[in-house]
Amino acid sequence: MASQEGSSATIFKAIADPPTTSLQRLKGLTTGGLPTFIDVGNSFGAPAIVEDNLLYQLVRNGKRVWMMGDDTWVQLFPDHFNKSFPFPSFNVKDLDTVDDGCVQHLFPSLYEEEWDVLIAHFLGVDHAGHIFGVDSMPMIEKLEQYNVILEKVMDILKNQSGPGGLHENTLLLVMGDHGQTENGDHGGGTSEEVETSLFAMSLKNPPASASSRHNTSRMFDDGNKVRVSSMQQLDFAVTVAALLGVPFPFGSIGRVNPELYALTAGTWNQPQTGVTSCKSQTSLEEWMQNYANVLCTNSWQVKRYIDIYSKSSVIGFPSEDLVHLEKLYSQAQDDWLRIQKELLSGNKSTNGSCYTSLNDLQRQIDAYSNFLASVTELARSKWTEFDLMMMGIGLGILLLSLFIHLVVIKRANKLQELTYPSIVETQFSLRFISALFVVAIRASSFLSNSYILTEGKVASYLLGTTGIISLRYSILRKKMPIEAFAFLLLLLTLRLTTESGLSKQTVGSLLMNTFSLNVFGINDNHPIWIVIPEVLPILSLIVLATLLYKTTAGNYCWRFLKYFLTVAICFSYLLIAVHWILESNMLATPPLLQGIGRSFIPRTIYAIGFGLLVLLTVAKFLDKDMAVSYTESILIKTVAMLSAWSSTVMLIMGRQGPFIVLASAIGGWCIIRLGISEKKTKDGSVGVSATDPLPVIQWSFLAVCLFFYSGHWCAFDGLRYGAAFTGFDEFNLVRQAIILFIDTFGVSHILPILGAPLLVVFNYPKRLNFRERSGLLVNLSQVLLIYGLITSITTAITMICVTIQRRHLMVWGLFAPKFVFDVVGLVLTDVLICFSSIYYFPRVVSDRQQDQTSAK
Repeated sequence: MASQEGSSATIFKAIADPPTTSLQRLKGLTTGGLPTFIDVGNSFGAPAIVEDNLLYQLVRNGKRVWMMGDDTWVQLFPDHFNKSFPFPSFNVKDLDTVDDGCVQHLFPSLYEEEWDVLIAHFLGVDHAGHIFGVDSMPMIEKLEQYNVILEKVMDILKNQSGPGGLHENTLLLVMGDHGQTENGDHGGGTSEEVETSLFAMSLKNPPASASSRHNTSRMFDDGNKVRVSSMQQLDFAVTVAALLGVPFPFGSIGRVNPELYALTAGTWNQPQTGVTSCKSQTSLEEWMQNYANVLCTNSWQVKRYIDIYSKSSVIGFPSEDLVHLEKLYSQAQDDWLRIQKELLSGNKSTNGSCYTSLNDLQRQIDAYSNFLASVTELARSKWTEFDLMMMGIGLGILLLSLFIHLVVIKRANKLQELTYPSIVETQFSLRFISALFVVAIRASSFLSNSYILTEGKVASYLLGTTGIISLRYSILRKKMPIEAFAFLLLLLTLRLTTESGLSKQTVGSLLMNTFSLNVFGINDNHPIWIVIPEVLPILSLIVLATLLYKTTAGNYCWRFLKYFLTVAICFSYLLIAVHWILESNMLATPPLLQGIGRSFIPRTIYAIGFGLLVLLTVAKFLDKDMAVSYTESILIKTVAMLSAWSSTVMLIMGRQGPFIVLASAIGGWCIIRLGISEKKTKDGSVGVSATDPLPVIQWSFLAVCLFFYSGHWCAFDGLRYGAAFTGFDEFNLVRQAIILFIDTFGVSHILPILGAPLLVVFNYPKRLNFRERSGLLVNLSQVLLIYGLITSITTAITMICVTIQRRHLMVWGLFAPKFVFDVVGLVLTDVLICFSSIYYFPRVVSDRQQDQTSAK
């Protein structure tokens, strides 16, 4: 279309400012200001914009605005539309509701004249990217649908664009508010996320010669030339305001884009060389003078805003930068006054004739553009206000807590030595030094944005390093080399699937891309590629149910509750399998059953999981067997808690859930086996010291790796928004936030911390005397404290890195999201450790009480 329309249409590369969540981009497009990082928190409950914006100026100046599509517009601008047709936008699994609503109202609206600005916000491509990725059939289908819609819109506008027609002066803008990664996500600051397109076409007859000096022509394979250009989304609000003749938003720091402004306001040609009369340059000179006037107003508005901001802000801009801006603006204003006097007097140079005024106008436009560009550059680099004193206090508090943490761990080690005085531990063994070195390497890697981008690979590499250390230790002791090799094999398998974990391709597609089975006569279209991704998750569920049964079968604590728990969890696993079968494309499932599978079954699983958590909490206070069977009781309570959470976590994670949970179970078992170090005291009793932090570090690093293996990463485009609507079609902020929270932190925080007691209980026999029970509780305290310390250290280093890199180019696109994820993870870790301390720690009874209980 751009090639057919010639000079009346241009394609722009529209560059946004990160973060690139939809709310921030809409706010930036309408206010002309830079996005604020804190607005990310309002993405699911946007408050109305109270600052000056383009829509407010349109309404204030009598323009009639219609809107249809994404209901975020109504949340941001509740009283700005003469007519609106909002549709719910948060269910990313719904690809059609918003788009169908737009189509329903868009085409009839194009035949009406009761509007001056019409906004149609489609969402299908955004949602298709979130759920299926860019390279997927739903994305292709959506793009084809949009192509048909756009062609129909163009036909309607063209048919009514003649003299006196309804759309004689209409400007069509087709744009994206942000880009997408290859996975179809957005929110960060990569080039794929900040770069999008803007197609602009004026329905006016194109000027006689309208080739811009700023844009270029790109030749396509079919021989067509298309005018392409580039613009900042920051410039959108002021450019549209200039075209519609309304005041610029007060807080805008953008510049009126010359190419977009020229589409409807004249031409933007440089004078041709050769013999040309001044008369032929009159239209160009008139347009340049008009554009210089617009930039004069634009610069005055930006200068006023900067001055007011500097006076009212606590920190403001550095004085030397303000002096520089004042100099640029004063010089541009003085030159403009001189040029205006010359134009009014009609004076022209004898040498340059009319070209002198053209050159003067060009220099004036460049002067204003230079001033506006300087303001934008200054705002991007130094606008954010950092209160270094408060940042220092916060960092100091966290470092103080680390010191207290270390003191408490040291105190626990002393208690363990008092319990088993004959046990002597080597404080600075190779394992101990290697463990600390691995934690230090991972923490130090956060100083580099490149290592943060590949954090999952770094954690996997370091976890593999600890696995090699364990293998060496096993070979030297000639104990459990099989577990060491199995652990390394598991890590290798997970490492090879890291890339697939960050992809939204189906399991079948991933297997086809990874392994070529044509040599066996299995081509890409073989039905096996449809069956495998449907069957393997169900087989993994069966394996997990079997492991649960075998774990609880030989224990005698909580007899009735144990069987009830096993039946409930197995029933939940069965419901998960039925849910996936009903959602499968292999079966022609009736709509009624599809509705049951989509909504009723997930809600039933949620209810079972919540009920089991309540039951386990109540049973904690009714436990009578704990006084006799410490080890068995803690084991059953741990398995019960993990099982109660597992069904919900696997359901929300989708078909990859059973694989991730099974991998965590296998990896955890290997770590437990490799961490067992029993030592006999002089009196023959068993004593265990947890001063060796390597198993706890492996447990923590495995949790970090599972976060990335499951398709997450520390950025807002790493949130799997589709998971929040598992079992629900309607959006509820609290409910969807809880589900999304479980999906994000389920396998990386909730399951690992609640399963941490497993690192301790297998080191002790079933029957314990009073001293051994005391040692078990101290040992459990050590494990939880060390785990919390590892998380606190990494978060503290992240805070230090963010403080150092606060002026880094990627601070809002990379360092700030990493900081947010780590802080939330640390708070969750502390909460879960406190809960574990209450839930798992029993009351300590004396030997006499135990004898009395045993006699009974």
